[in-house]
Amino acid sequence: MRSVYFDNAATTQIREEVLDRMVEVMRDVSGNPSSTHALGRTAKSHIESARKTIAKILNVTAGEIIFTSGGTEADNFVINSAVRDLGVQRIITSRIEHHAVLHAVEEVAASHKIDIDFVSLKECGTPDEKHLQELLQSTTKKTLVSLMHVNNEIGNMIDIKSIAVLSKSHGALVHSDMVQSIGHYKVDLQEIPVDFVAAAGHKFHGPKGVGFAFVRKNSGLKPLIFGGSQERGLRAGTESVHNIAGIEEAIRCAYDNLDEERSYIKGIKNYFIEKLASEIPAAKLNGNCSDSSKSTYTLLNVCLPINPEKALMLLFQLDMKGIACSKGSACQSGSDKGSHVLQEILTDEDLEKPSVRFSFSKYNTREEVDYTVSVLKEFLEKIPA
Repeated sequence: MRSVYFDNAATTQIREEVLDRMVEVMRDVSGNPSSTHALGRTAKSHIESARKTIAKILNVTAGEIIFTSGGTEADNFVINSAVRDLGVQRIITSRIEHHAVLHAVEEVAASHKIDIDFVSLKECGTPDEKHLQELLQSTTKKTLVSLMHVNNEIGNMIDIKSIAVLSKSHGALVHSDMVQSIGHYKVDLQEIPVDFVAAAGHKFHGPKGVGFAFVRKNSGLKPLIFGGSQERGLRAGTESVHNIAGIEEAIRCAYDNLDEERSYIKGIKNYFIEKLASEIPAAKLNGNCSDSSKSTYTLLNVCLPINPEKALMLLFQLDMKGIACSKGSACQSGSDKGSHVLQEILTDEDLEKPSVRFSFSKYNTREEVDYTVSVLKEFLEKIPA
C-alpha cells in the first residue's frame, strides 16, 4: 500500500544526520553529566554545546535555554512558575491556544484564584490587538500574556513582535508557544521582547521527548521539578544527553537549510491549494491558510463538502489508502470532541462538515499531493455531499 505522510505538524521524520549523532552519543557517551569525572564532563560538554548552538540561533545567552521533555512541559513550567513565583494575578490568552497552554492556564487559575481573560479573535482566527490593548489597560493587576506564534491547527501566524511590544508597554510579561515556528522561521529573541518561549525538537526533524524553554535572564522563575541542580537549578533530573545532542543537530540542520527547504515546502503547499481549487472547488481553506503572509508554509486546514453522516468515513478512507493526516490536530483526533480551534472560527454549517489538516515537510512530493487529492475526489464522487 502506498504511504503518504501529511501529518508533520503532529511530528516529523528524524533526519539521518540527527539519528547518526544520537547513535554516536548513545554509543560513546556513557557518563552522567552531573558527575565530575572525565566521563561526566564529556557528557556535560554535549549538553552545553547544544545549549550554545540553540542560544546562538535565537540570539540569546546560553543560560537562558532550559532543556525540557518537550513543548508541553515548557509551557506548563512557565505558566505555573510565573503565577507562583512572579506574582502574576491575571493571564490573557486566546481560546485557540494549544491545550498545553489552555489547560495549564485553567488549572493555575483554579488553584491560585487568578483571573483569565480571552482576547477576541478576528473572523479568520487572528487575535485582535485592539481588544488586547483594552484588556491590558483594564486593570493594574500583574499580567502574563500567552499567545502562540503559529497555530498548530489552522496555521495562523501572529505578529508576535507587535504583540510583545504592546504587552511590555503595559508592564505585562509575555509567553509564546513557538512549537510550530522554531525550526521553520528565523526567530531573533533580542528583537522580539518576549520573556518566555516553548519549543519541541520533534517538530523540526529532531527526536521526541526533548524540547526547551527560553527564560529571559533574571526572570525570577523557580523550578517546577525539584531534585538536583540540573538546568541552572530550574529543572531537576539527569539530562537525556542523546536527545539533547539530537535537538542540537536538528536545529542546526533546520537553520542551515532553512531558505531552500522553506521554498520547497511552500511549493508543496501552494500546489496542494491549486489542486484542490481545480479538482474540488467546493473545498474551503480554514483560517489564513490561503495567505502566505499570515499563515505558516507548513500546513493547510481544509473544510470539505461532505455531510456529517458521510464525514465519519473520511479519515478511515484516507487511512485505508495510506494517507496520514489529522482531523483538527493530532491532540484532538483521538477525542470525541470537535476541534476547539475550529469551533471558534467556523460557522455552524461548516462545523458540520469535516475539516482535515494536511501538514508538510521536506520529505513530501507533488506526486503525493496528486495522489491525496485524487483519493479525496474519488471519495466525494462515490459519497456525494
